[in-house]
Amino acid sequence: MNKIYFLCLVITIFAGCSHPEINLLTAKPEKEGFSSQRLARIKPVMQKYVDENKLPGLITMIARHGKVVHFEKYGLMDVGKPMQLNTIFRLASMTKPITSVAVMMLYEEGYFQLDDPVANYIPEFKNLKVFTSIDNNGIHVVDQIKPMTIRDLLTHTSGLGNGGENTPVDSMYRAASLSDGTLKDMIQKLSKIPLLYQPGTRWNYSKSTDVLGYLVEVISGKPFDVFLKERIFMPLKMKDTDFYVPLEKLERIGAVYSLSDSIGIKVIMKPDTNSNSIPVKFLSGNGGLVSTATDYMIFLQMLLNKGEYNGVRLLGARTVDLMTSNHISNKIIPDDGFFGPLLTGMGFGFGFAILEDYIESDIIGSKGSFWWAGSANTYFYVDPKEELILILMTQFVPNFYYPVFKQFKVLSYQAIVD
Repeated sequence: MNKIYFLCLVITIFAGCSHPEINLLTAKPEKEGFSSQRLARIKPVMQKYVDENKLPGLITMIARHGKVVHFEKYGLMDVGKPMQLNTIFRLASMTKPITSVAVMMLYEEGYFQLDDPVANYIPEFKNLKVFTSIDNNGIHVVDQIKPMTIRDLLTHTSGLGNGGENTPVDSMYRAASLSDGTLKDMIQKLSKIPLLYQPGTRWNYSKSTDVLGYLVEVISGKPFDVFLKERIFMPLKMKDTDFYVPLEKLERIGAVYSLSDSIGIKVIMKPDTNSNSIPVKFLSGNGGLVSTATDYMIFLQMLLNKGEYNGVRLLGARTVDLMTSNHISNKIIPDDGFFGPLLTGMGFGFGFAILEDYIESDIIGSKGSFWWAGSANTYFYVDPKEELILILMTQFVPNFYYPVFKQFKVLSYQAIVD
């Protein structure tokens, strides 16, 4: 790690400084309304997960009023390798907000309207049908009542499936191997599979954001990864965010862990050249990116700043407000055993869950806060009212197995004294 950055971040974090490359400001907690003594409560709680062999290692990061007041690492990033502040994590579904930003940048440039039919831009979707039933005579389908729109893709109300559920449509997704090939290949396969629901009638966590990645390619005329790099990552100086990790950064990738067959945890995905450092064909807007806590903090600070960071504006303020507002009715939120409890008291925007009722949700925070998480236990939470950003990074599946996110959030909020 660069010595100047290390000294600035670790030694003088309480005095305040900035680093010219990453442009992250730091401050003494008290200057931003925190109690240092109360923030210190975070470390033993997080460390306990490591000491009890429940999680391999973690990073916690807090910023308020645009300044980092807490940045801590715990445990290991891989067997025998201590966690580093610049460890690279698989973002999984924390890719979705970045994809949504890319789409909305094109929206601002006048390429489409949110309620335009997706088929206007992806003709393969023109004749998509909707699944109704299956019997001995085969699968029965009907026409779409209202065509799938770009807004539907952004809010996961498109009617698309995800391949992980126990439905005939999801079975067809699995048989089609949608991630084998390019985004265009995926579109060709999806065009032959019926929708699971009528568009706009149900929220369903789905392949919608992968389709949005392809939409970016179609409209911009550039590969999805090139668009993200040129229009988002390079302007914001997010130097460690991409769909793969260059060989020179391979040693910085965290291994993915899961529950051991007996006691504790085990590695289920070890960093290696084949799985991490070879450019991928399938540029998943749903969950393909890798990044660091610092890079993602820059991205979130841009959103909290209403589309601008360090003199670089990606989006207009009103567009960010639109993205981080609730666009769905509680009536179409699923009542299953996972997303039901997860989205209680929540709405959904363009790539984010939106806190609507903190009493009903039993989650501390302000109305209008937005957040999401990745399947390997990466997590962020943005509270515009408090000008607060929380990030927790680890690499452990299944997601939400431990209440570490909720604990981190409570420990963060209880440290606010002004």
